[in-house]
Amino acid sequence: MRKRIVPYSRHPHAEGPPWLDLTMVTAEITSEDAEHPIECALVGDNEEGWRAAESGMQRLRILFDQPQTLRRIHLHFVEPAITRTQEFVLRWSAGGEALAEIVRQQWNFSPDGTVSESEDYQVHLEDVRLLELTINPDISGSAAHASLAKLRLA
Repeated sequence: MRKRIVPYSRHPHAEGPPWLDLTMVTAEITSEDAEHPIECALVGDNEEGWRAAESGMQRLRILFDQPQTLRRIHLHFVEPAITRTQEFVLRWSAGGEALAEIVRQQWNFSPDGTVSESEDYQVHLEDVRLLELTINPDISGSAAHASLAKLRLA
């Protein structure tokens, strides 16, 4: 008999290719709270992530120095205080081309119920030069601030 002890993972999506090092990308953002810079969402394990300094629609663009092949995109949002319906759109481009939509999703946050959203997308994107995330923090038009706890790419 052969026996092997394999640790159990509660997060089946946690396995897979290693995350890309996003410390060397260029990040363009439309707004940033000084207490919650974009680096907090892109690198490390800071649970507070990025937050816009201004309310309303926000855009984050990740620009790669070298074309990348992406197989997985992980997004994590947290909203513990305000009831709102957020919509985000994720797009990509090989550079010089029009942006192609990957996903458009809405999510209802409620302090009494759902305070976080995690999305894990399996993709097959080649020659990616630009990844764009547009966040409408509240489709009803309230003064909510966009935020992103974590963005990981593989």
